[in-house]
Parts: sequence; C-alpha cells; structure tokens
Amino acid sequence: MRSIRGRVWRDGVVVAEDFPLEQLDQWLADPTALVWLDVCEPEKALLDQLASELALDPLAVEDAVEPRERPKATRHATHTFITCYSARLLTSGQAVPRLATGRVSVFVLPTGLITVRVQDDVDMDEVLARWNEDGLLGYGVGALVHGLLDTLVDEHFVTIQSMDDALEDLEDLLFDVRVPTRVIQQRVFALRKALVELRRIVLPMREVVAAVMRHRLTNGSARDLDGSFNDLYDHVLRAAEWTESLRDMVSSVFETNLSLQDARLNTIMKKLASWGAIIAVPTAVTGWFGQNLPYPGFSEPSGLWQSAILILIGTVGLFFAFKRFDWL
Repeated sequence: MRSIRGRVWRDGVVVAEDFPLEQLDQWLADPTALVWLDVCEPEKALLDQLASELALDPLAVEDAVEPRERPKATRHATHTFITCYSARLLTSGQAVPRLATGRVSVFVLPTGLITVRVQDDVDMDEVLARWNEDGLLGYGVGALVHGLLDTLVDEHFVTIQSMDDALEDLEDLLFDVRVPTRVIQQRVFALRKALVELRRIVLPMREVVAAVMRHRLTNGSARDLDGSFNDLYDHVLRAAEWTESLRDMVSSVFETNLSLQDARLNTIMKKLASWGAIIAVPTAVTGWFGQNLPYPGFSEPSGLWQSAILILIGTVGLFFAFKRFDWL
C-alpha cells in the first residue's frame, strides 16, 4: 500500500509529523532541523520529482526500486545511497523453515534521511521507536543512519538465533528413528537455502557499515557517534562470524544425515540377508528331497489353490511388513 510519512526533529524534539511533500525543501534547508521522509511503494513520477528537487543521482534512484540489489553504500555528489535488508525466519505453521526478507533504500542528505521501500516489508515503526529511544537525535543525520542500521542488525541477530535453534532441533531429529528420512532432508535443504539467502544479506553489511563510517568522518559529522558506530560494526562482525559457523553446522548435519542413512541401510541389508538365509534352508531341503509326503489337497486342484494363496499371503504380508518398518 502506497504511503508517505515523515518526521522533523529540532534538538531531539519532534516539531512536525507527516508534513506535506511540498514542505520537504523548506525543512531540508533548515540547518537546525533533522528530517526523515519515508516513501512506501512509490510511483515513478514521485521518485523523479524527488530526484529533480534534491539533485539525487539517477543511478541511485534506479537502484532504489531495482530488484535483487545487493547491500551496499555508495557516495554521490550530494548524498550517500545505502541499500540494506531485513530478515526473519518463518517457522510457525510452516512445514519447512523459510526466510522472509525486506529491503529499504536510503538517501542520506546533510540534514535529512529519505527511505524508499518497494514493499511494506520493513517495519519502520520499530526504527522510529529506536530513534526516539536511543537519545542520539541531537547529533544529526548520523543518528538516523545508526538507528536504522542498528535495528536491522539486531533483527539479523534474532534471525540467526532462530536458525541456530532450528538446527539444534534438527540435530535431535537425526537420531529419532520415528521421523521419516524425507522430513529431515526437506528441513536440511530448507535451512541450507535460508542460510545462503541470509549470508547474502549479513556478510555485505560489513562493507556497508565501514563505508558509512568513512563517509561520516569525511563529512565532518559529530565525533560523539564514533562509539555507537564502532559498537554497530562489532555487531556486524559477530553476525557475519555466526553465519559462517552456521554454515559449518548445516554441512555437518547434512553429512551426518547421509552417514546415518548408510548405517541404517547396512542394518536393513543385514536383516534381509538373515531372513534370506533362514528361508533358504527349508527351501533347499524341500527342493532337494521333494514333497514326498501327501498333504491336504495332494494331487488335487485345491492343493494348487492352497499353495498359490499361501504364496500370495506370504509375499504380500512380507511386503507390507517391510514397508511399515521403512525397509522398502
């Protein structure tokens, strides 16, 4: 759903909310004001208007709505352009886990921040709450950038923790003989796919935060945010390292699952070989000596039908018995 919202702060205090778009130039021209404008599901005409009025780089405007853009931070003549993603692992009510992602593109101006979302899949209310709670708005636009990135990185940590918990649950299922192998394979491959998507989001954040720190210092922003950005960069490194360890864990679970399948197959083969050896003994005896004793139905058609029915019952019964124990 298309929406436009905004805030204006002065000395950390809100002085305007959801102002008309026509007043954006006036607020951005005020050196004492800190401006945020959020545009969700924008039309091309609106982006063209913003690009013309704010002298935004055409390539950055194109990247803001282009699908499958990687997380990045690039410096342009009048602004810094940032692309970053949110991530959530969906497990409740799902047969297999799935990663849900959302993208937000950011134009960082000297006195304001413009966020562009192609879809309403990034919770900006949470970002807004972080801005109001951290008490850093008095330090300028750098505080807005820090609050946005910090919220997304914290969400990455929650997603990584959820994926770690899902892997631990999967490890318990590996040794549960009651769980079908197909279910385990589906979850393993789903987690591998989700982890690949998550690594594409988390790993480039190191470059994004590092680039933002360089641009901020070049612009002569307040040095009071140095500690906050250094702490953010440390969180990004920890998230990246955690995803690398999860990749090793997923590979270990995958290899363990294959090993357990081989071990179970060997057990089944031993059981089948044992049954084959048992059945081979009476078969060899009766085949060698022949049926030299009369039996009910001997030399009668009923005897043939009895033998056929016994063979049918025996083979079908063994088939379903083996099927029940997942031997076939």
